[in-house]
Amino acid sequence: MATTRRLNPEKLLLSKWTAAAPRDKEKHFLVVALGLPMPDAAVETVTLEAVHTRRRQTMAWQALRDTGQWLQGWK
Repeated sequence: MATTRRLNPEKLLLSKWTAAAPRDKEKHFLVVALGLPMPDAAVETVTLEAVHTRRRQTMAWQALRDTGQWLQGWK
């Protein structure tokens, strides 16, 4: 059963993540950008870059709270 973790979205930039179910040799990711709709607004999205392929994906930052999908750090 997946649990959720507490995260501060302001501190996610350059954080490291491991996909719980890697696909296409993409296991390790780095947060390379935070999506803010306006300056001084709350973070809405994060952009993750796969370390191996450099492919980027953007998603809601709250998705990183799901331990069934994402593990904090590189495992």
